[in-house]
Amino acid sequence: MWRRLRTAYADHVGRTERPLLIAWAAFAATFGITRAVTYWLHTGHGPSSGGITAGGRHLHHYNIGIMLLGAVGAVAVRGRADHHRHPMTAAAYGSGAALIIDEAALLIDLKDVYWANDGRKSVDAAIATIALGGAYLAAVPFWNAAARELSHPTRRPR
Repeated sequence: MWRRLRTAYADHVGRTERPLLIAWAAFAATFGITRAVTYWLHTGHGPSSGGITAGGRHLHHYNIGIMLLGAVGAVAVRGRADHHRHPMTAAAYGSGAALIIDEAALLIDLKDVYWANDGRKSVDAAIATIALGGAYLAAVPFWNAAARELSHPTRRPR
């Protein structure tokens, strides 16, 4: 089964769409896992109900997201060309973006509103990102053709 799935992936997902698909999947998985872990910690379970700390200070997971996006930026600026579309680069990008978006409400309000009603902004932003990414990936050939057509408005219809 896994061999057939890999073959279908190789045959039907284009080289330029692969990093997008991986980043989108990493975003969705990271968002879901992060929400589950923070809920688990918030309810007083787990090894530390305070989350990640350093020197007695709580570190928000958007910090990890910023570091991941910084690493992806370094690969884009200075990395080898074969690393630009590497699956790990795409996964790091998607995961880093999810960690930041998950705490967007905190970053907008500069208050820890993660579990407050205002924290819903982060959930809405993440779900919108997942939905829009899925809508794009579901119809990549259409969107590429639409972009080509819109970039040349003087073309006649076929």
